[in-house]
Amino acid sequence: MDCGVITSKTVLLLLSLAFWAAAAGLSYVGAYVINTYKSYDNFLQDKYALLPAVIIICVAVVMFIIGLIGCCATFRESRVGLGLFLAIILVIFIAEVSAFVLGFVYREKVKTDVQGTMRSVFEKYDGKNAESTVVDYLQEQLHCCGVKNYSDWTTTQWFNSTGNNSVPLSCCQQEAKNCTGHLDQPQELNRRGCAQELESGLQNVISYAMLVILGFAIVKFFGMLSICVLTCKKEESGYQPLYSGVFA
Repeated sequence: MDCGVITSKTVLLLLSLAFWAAAAGLSYVGAYVINTYKSYDNFLQDKYALLPAVIIICVAVVMFIIGLIGCCATFRESRVGLGLFLAIILVIFIAEVSAFVLGFVYREKVKTDVQGTMRSVFEKYDGKNAESTVVDYLQEQLHCCGVKNYSDWTTTQWFNSTGNNSVPLSCCQQEAKNCTGHLDQPQELNRRGCAQELESGLQNVISYAMLVILGFAIVKFFGMLSICVLTCKKEESGYQPLYSGVFA
């Protein structure tokens, strides 16, 4: 068994062990993306924007099993087992590349999706309904006011019905303890619009997920390369595996 075989087997064993860590990491990323979208699902009409996260979680589910298959096939030096391992890695690699492309597409689509839906939600604000709770939560968490800025509230039905020339208290800055939301005191209100803040947050989450996917895709590529090297070396040298069994 030459150095190339030993190196390839070492890489494959490390890759198999990495599958478990990768499964945990991808599960976290996928769950985080879904949780982020669910927090603001009232502003997102296109549910297909969750597709990249769903693909990530599906990939993570099978990764633990794949790690076991990889360890078994590598220890037994089985051509059939290694071929199966290669096929599985290739499928995952394609899925990860697909998720990366979809993430790139929907990262740009978030902007138009958020702005269009957010205006309709803000229009339904009355201070009591479910949309009002979501809007207040959004403005408090993101420290924003209105869609583009606090002046957007002046065109809403809620603003006209109250007649007190003020915006919701959720628009107030945290340090403004005596803020009443009155437009005569704009220095006490958050100046940035919620659309910009939400777009930035969602795009950052997608970008983070895309970087993780790209990193794991590169690892899979080197894993496939190691399998090819190990299989070719075995055919050339004709050495017999130390173990025999199911995959032999």
